[in-house]
Amino acid sequence: MPKVIVYSTPVCPWCTRVKQFLEEHGIQFEEIDVSVNQEKAAEMVQRSGQMSVPVLDIGGTIIVGFDRPAIVKALKLRD
Repeated sequence: MPKVIVYSTPVCPWCTRVKQFLEEHGIQFEEIDVSVNQEKAAEMVQRSGQMSVPVLDIGGTIIVGFDRPAIVKALKLRD
């Protein structure tokens, strides 16, 4: 299973949904709260080209937003 990083904020409903989706599928992930970590926020923008959350890094594949088909594909899930 590839390493999964979720860049998020506590008030983002799509961040909550993407984390729920990962948990429902038994996917372990590292969560980075970019509202309190400016260094990681800058890293997220540099890697994704976006300032919005959520941003997922799935084994080096960057996915912006709760793009379910892209997440399923990157994780090779049956959904």
